[in-house]
Amino acid sequence: QVQLVESGGGLVQAGGSLRLSCAASGRTFSSYVMGWFRQAPGKEREFVAAISKSGGSTYSADSVKGRFTASRDNAQNTVYLHMNSLKPEDTAVYYCAATSNGYAASKSTTYDYWGQGTQVTVSS
Repeated sequence: QVQLVESGGGLVQAGGSLRLSCAASGRTFSSYVMGWFRQAPGKEREFVAAISKSGGSTYSADSVKGRFTASRDNAQNTVYLHMNSLKPEDTAVYYCAATSNGYAASKSTTYDYWGQGTQVTVSS
């Protein structure tokens, strides 16, 4: 069982930056691939980024590539989403998720555990 708690969301102007954090409970954090997803009002949840168990590999959606990067600190049981050059269309609730399955990391159905989400609002 893994419990995930996101933090770091807020209101930011377009072009600004935010760093989201996701703290995980349990001793086996390094056994999980971690993903970030987002959901805007009236839209389906979409993949943002994922990071391998060791942190050695990351993968980002085309819509955020070059602007958003996932990182993790296994000693602190925390995964981060670094968001730069934010746009109004990045406004959404952002969720972190965990899976022990290293495949299909961009699919929400891959993930077993989810946080409660944190709101990110980008003003124009």
